[in-house]
Amino acid sequence: MLTRVELTVQELAAQAGIRRARRADVDRIVELLAADQIGAGRETPGDPTYLAAFERIAADPNQLLVVAEADGEVVGTLQLTFTPGLSRGGMTRATVEAVRVRADQRGSGLGQRMLRWAVAESRQRGCGLVQLTTDARRTDAHRFYERLGFQPTHVGMKLSL
Repeated sequence: MLTRVELTVQELAAQAGIRRARRADVDRIVELLAADQIGAGRETPGDPTYLAAFERIAADPNQLLVVAEADGEVVGTLQLTFTPGLSRGGMTRATVEAVRVRADQRGSGLGQRMLRWAVAESRQRGCGLVQLTTDARRTDAHRFYERLGFQPTHVGMKLSL
């Protein structure tokens, strides 16, 4: 369960090796995004459009793209988006997207440490809710998120443009 924060955001970041992503990390992040059957069909490592996307993310104060490092290598990533809103009494919510942990690091607790950090960071920024989306085909991810206290309360829909 991720409802309690026993460590500070900085301590959680250090524990998981989390830091803000840099331009030099983009290729490694895209490799993580493409490293499974679903991502392989929609990501194109090496495409320069990712650098332009990174620049837009880095310039937006409501976006936070991070990586997790182990032994100097990028082994995980996630993106947090902070959305102010009028619903729920003007609550700001955080959305967790694109959570990936390198295959050889899965089962090590890294994903849990990354999500603990994301929840703590969201709380520190005044968010009253942390939400995430996950592909309907990622049943292992669903179990992981539910084990951490996330509840499947909504149905997400998309319209490709």
